[in-house]
Amino acid sequence: MSGLVVRPAVPADRVAWGELFAAYGEFYETAFDAAHLDHVWSLLADPASGLAAHVAEIDGRVIGFAHHRSHPDTFGPGRDWFLDDLYVDPAARGGGAATALIERITELARLDGGGTLRWITAESNDRAQRVYNRLATRTTWVTYEVRL
Repeated sequence: MSGLVVRPAVPADRVAWGELFAAYGEFYETAFDAAHLDHVWSLLADPASGLAAHVAEIDGRVIGFAHHRSHPDTFGPGRDWFLDDLYVDPAARGGGAATALIERITELARLDGGGTLRWITAESNDRAQRVYNRLATRTTWVTYEVRL
Protein backbone atom coordinates (compact mmCIF):
# COMPACT_ATOMS: atom_id res chain seq x y z
CA MET A 1 0.00 0.00 0.00
CA SER A 2 1.55 3.26 -1.11
CA GLY A 3 2.26 5.67 1.73
CA LEU A 4 1.93 2.99 4.41
CA VAL A 5 4.01 3.71 7.53
CA VAL A 6 4.33 1.55 10.64
CA ARG A 7 5.60 3.32 13.75
CA PRO A 8 5.30 3.27 17.54
CA ALA A 9 2.05 4.72 18.87
CA VAL A 10 2.33 8.26 20.29
CA PRO A 11 -0.05 10.30 22.47
CA ALA A 12 -1.53 12.04 19.41
CA ASP A 13 -2.82 8.63 18.23
CA ARG A 14 -5.15 8.21 21.24
CA VAL A 15 -8.42 9.17 19.53
CA ALA A 16 -7.82 7.20 16.32
CA TRP A 17 -6.50 4.22 18.28
CA GLY A 18 -9.56 4.34 20.57
CA GLU A 19 -11.93 4.21 17.62
CA LEU A 20 -10.06 1.27 16.12
CA PHE A 21 -9.77 -0.55 19.45
CA ALA A 22 -13.50 -0.15 20.06
CA ALA A 23 -14.16 -1.58 16.57
CA TYR A 24 -11.78 -4.45 17.36
CA GLY A 25 -13.84 -5.21 20.46
CA GLU A 26 -17.05 -5.15 18.42
CA PHE A 27 -15.48 -7.58 15.93
CA TYR A 28 -14.99 -9.99 18.83
CA GLU A 29 -18.47 -9.20 20.22
CA THR A 30 -17.10 -7.22 23.18
CA ALA A 31 -18.08 -3.66 24.06
CA PHE A 32 -15.27 -1.56 25.54
CA ASP A 33 -16.46 1.39 27.58
CA ALA A 34 -14.49 4.63 27.93
CA ALA A 35 -12.89 3.48 31.20
CA HIS A 36 -11.59 0.32 29.53
CA LEU A 37 -10.17 2.31 26.61
CA ASP A 38 -8.46 4.67 29.06
CA HIS A 39 -7.03 1.73 30.99
CA VAL A 40 -5.58 0.00 27.93
CA TRP A 41 -4.16 3.27 26.59
CA SER A 42 -2.52 3.94 29.98
CA LEU A 43 -0.85 0.52 29.77
CA LEU A 44 0.39 1.25 26.27
CA ALA A 45 1.75 4.63 27.39
CA ASP A 46 3.61 3.16 30.38
CA PRO A 47 6.87 1.39 29.42
CA ALA A 48 6.86 -0.37 32.80
CA SER A 49 3.66 -2.25 31.83
CA GLY A 50 5.56 -4.28 29.25
CA LEU A 51 2.79 -3.72 26.70
CA ALA A 52 3.59 -1.64 23.62
CA ALA A 53 1.75 -0.54 20.50
CA HIS A 54 2.60 0.15 16.91
CA VAL A 55 0.23 1.78 14.46
CA ALA A 56 -0.11 1.63 10.72
CA GLU A 57 -0.94 4.87 8.99
CA ILE A 58 -1.56 6.09 5.48
CA ASP A 59 -1.10 9.75 4.68
CA GLY A 60 -1.15 10.58 8.40
CA ARG A 61 -4.35 8.63 9.13
CA VAL A 62 -4.07 5.72 11.58
CA ILE A 63 -5.67 2.65 9.98
CA GLY A 64 -4.50 -0.16 12.24
CA PHE A 65 -2.64 -1.16 15.37
CA ALA A 66 -0.73 -4.01 16.96
CA HIS A 67 -0.20 -4.50 20.70
CA HIS A 68 2.78 -6.61 21.70
CA ARG A 69 4.93 -7.64 24.64
CA SER A 70 7.83 -9.91 25.47
CA HIS A 71 9.19 -11.85 28.40
CA PRO A 72 12.00 -14.34 29.07
CA ASP A 73 11.65 -17.60 27.16
CA THR A 74 12.02 -20.79 29.17
CA PHE A 75 12.60 -22.88 26.02
CA GLY A 76 15.46 -20.90 24.51
CA PRO A 77 17.97 -18.09 24.94
CA GLY A 78 15.87 -15.41 23.19
CA ARG A 79 12.78 -13.68 24.45
CA ASP A 80 9.26 -14.94 23.97
CA TRP A 81 7.20 -12.33 22.06
CA PHE A 82 3.44 -12.16 21.96
CA LEU A 83 1.20 -10.24 19.61
CA ASP A 84 -1.79 -9.49 21.83
CA ASP A 85 -4.05 -7.56 19.47
CA LEU A 86 -3.98 -6.74 15.78
CA TYR A 87 -6.64 -4.79 13.94
CA VAL A 88 -6.93 -2.95 10.65
CA ASP A 89 -9.83 -0.72 9.64
CA PRO A 90 -12.04 -2.82 7.32
CA ALA A 91 -11.87 -0.06 4.67
CA ALA A 92 -8.07 -0.42 4.59
CA ARG A 93 -7.82 -4.21 4.59
CA GLY A 94 -6.05 -5.95 1.76
CA GLY A 95 -3.44 -3.22 1.46
CA GLY A 96 -0.70 -4.85 3.49
CA ALA A 97 -1.13 -3.06 6.83
CA ALA A 98 -1.53 -6.26 8.88
CA THR A 99 1.50 -7.78 7.18
CA ALA A 100 3.55 -4.63 7.78
CA LEU A 101 2.59 -4.53 11.46
CA ILE A 102 3.55 -8.18 11.99
CA GLU A 103 6.79 -7.74 10.05
CA ARG A 104 7.71 -4.71 12.18
CA ILE A 105 7.17 -6.61 15.43
CA THR A 106 9.13 -9.54 13.99
CA GLU A 107 11.96 -7.12 13.20
CA LEU A 108 11.89 -5.71 16.74
CA ALA A 109 12.11 -9.25 18.14
CA ARG A 110 15.08 -10.09 15.91
CA LEU A 111 16.86 -6.88 16.91
CA ASP A 112 16.29 -7.82 20.55
CA GLY A 113 18.04 -11.18 20.16
CA GLY A 114 15.37 -13.32 18.57
CA GLY A 115 13.18 -15.85 20.26
CA THR A 116 9.66 -16.68 19.14
CA LEU A 117 6.73 -14.45 18.19
CA ARG A 118 3.31 -15.99 18.84
CA TRP A 119 -0.30 -14.93 18.58
CA ILE A 120 -3.78 -16.39 18.60
CA THR A 121 -6.91 -15.66 16.62
CA ALA A 122 -10.45 -16.87 16.58
CA GLU A 123 -10.97 -20.11 14.71
CA SER A 124 -13.59 -18.33 12.59
CA ASN A 125 -11.30 -15.44 11.58
CA ASP A 126 -10.57 -16.85 8.13
CA ARG A 127 -9.45 -13.59 6.52
CA ALA A 128 -6.80 -12.97 9.17
CA GLN A 129 -5.64 -16.58 8.97
CA ARG A 130 -4.95 -16.20 5.25
CA VAL A 131 -2.48 -13.42 6.14
CA TYR A 132 -1.03 -15.31 9.10
CA ASN A 133 -0.52 -18.48 7.04
CA ARG A 134 1.78 -16.51 4.71
CA LEU A 135 3.84 -15.06 7.57
CA ALA A 136 4.08 -17.78 10.21
CA THR A 137 3.72 -21.45 10.97
CA ARG A 138 0.36 -22.55 12.32
CA THR A 139 0.95 -24.58 15.45
CA THR A 140 -0.88 -27.51 17.00
CA TRP A 141 -1.12 -25.87 20.43
CA VAL A 142 -4.55 -25.68 22.02
CA THR A 143 -5.42 -22.61 24.09
CA TYR A 144 -7.21 -22.80 27.44
CA GLU A 145 -8.39 -20.02 29.71
CA VAL A 146 -9.82 -19.61 33.18
CA ARG A 147 -12.03 -16.56 33.72
CA LEU A 148 -11.27 -15.05 37.11
